[in-house]
Amino acid sequence: MLDKVVIANRGEIALRILRACRELGIRVVAIHSEADRDLKHVRLADESVCIGPAASNASYLNVPAIISAAEVCDAQAIHPGYGFLAENADFAERVEQSGFVFIGPRPETIRLMGDKISAIEAMKAAGVPTVPGSNGPLNEDTKRTLKLANQIGYPVIIKAAGGGGGRGMRVVHSEASLLTAISLTRAEAGAAFGNETLYMEKYLENPRHIEFQVLADEFGNAIHLGERDCSMQRRHQKVVEEAPAPGISDEQRRRVGERCAEACRQIGYRSAGTFEFLYEDGEFYFIEMNTRVQVEHPVTEMITSVDIIKEQLLIASGESLSYTQGDIQIRGHAIECRINAEDPKNFIPCPGDITQLHVPGGPGVRVETHLYNGYRVPPYYDSMIGKLITHGETRAVAIARMRTALSELVIDGIKTNIPLQVDIMADTNFQQGGMNIHYLEKKLGL
Repeated sequence: MLDKVVIANRGEIALRILRACRELGIRVVAIHSEADRDLKHVRLADESVCIGPAASNASYLNVPAIISAAEVCDAQAIHPGYGFLAENADFAERVEQSGFVFIGPRPETIRLMGDKISAIEAMKAAGVPTVPGSNGPLNEDTKRTLKLANQIGYPVIIKAAGGGGGRGMRVVHSEASLLTAISLTRAEAGAAFGNETLYMEKYLENPRHIEFQVLADEFGNAIHLGERDCSMQRRHQKVVEEAPAPGISDEQRRRVGERCAEACRQIGYRSAGTFEFLYEDGEFYFIEMNTRVQVEHPVTEMITSVDIIKEQLLIASGESLSYTQGDIQIRGHAIECRINAEDPKNFIPCPGDITQLHVPGGPGVRVETHLYNGYRVPPYYDSMIGKLITHGETRAVAIARMRTALSELVIDGIKTNIPLQVDIMADTNFQQGGMNIHYLEKKLGL
């Protein structure tokens, strides 16, 4: 078992990792920026190290400083959480070259799945369903490109191989605008990701966003923990997540989940990961793999009783999976609302002092947050300040519990998106389930 772990992150995910370490008897080193001295996990950690000023590129993205902190504290491993350096293959490689355990996949696996083209090729080889597309990068042969687009059928979407988070993509509805769109996207991709490689796919106009959670160890064991529906999005950012996905049959779950687990075995995957799909007209289409723990992992934990972070730590310690596929049972339904420090009408971030905090409770209610009375939300980082999760024996019960929990949640001193979440939970179409990825933006008039 690992003895001491550096948590290379901040906020609620850092606190979540600390608690999992505590259960396993692992000591914790909290690294932090100058602006984050008062974070809850920093106060609770066995040791803490300030690694730089508030700016992320001088602190949480400062690889030498993070590794130096691990060396100074004589730690064994580094957990990247999500965001920041979590899917940075160079960081994972530096960690391992420095003699530490990277709590996540191998660097070569992160590279493989971080490039959308190589990821799609690997998924096809494993039998995972993919979106019809260019089957490789677009080159300078414009005749070939125009022919490919006609074969795929308009509308198509141009994507950057190194893109992510909704960036580096452009939808094209006709041949007349295709080449211009490719030129613009290539320039944007080079500037944003340092990689101008593009590929093309069929654009699905009204899909849902459904993802499968997987766990895999060093010994070729891999399982899936079912699926999540993350279709309630604003500008490609998830707002509400739930598990299992409404309308997905046991047979669909088994078939696609087994393909994902098999893909993990074929690429030698290690740790937790997520296969993301677009789902339309009863068919799944792979879009990317997240080689890290997800923000929305709690909804899967609630319906399976599997502690995903603890499994990451155990796998990194060299142990085999604690579960077989036969052990995984889906029980009930879970919903997660992301709570952001932002104006609920215009979504402008709203940092400031927390003057009063009251979190809800009761059966099936879980709160993941680093907030406390008197804490100052800094203006330098992502606006998410917590997650509210409810579980019930049915989806209707989970929604009812969420509505009650949201009505009890008090965060004074700053503006939050709680009113938006209340509105979503009261929405008749959301209550019916199965809304596509465009529904929330249309509802908001965006």
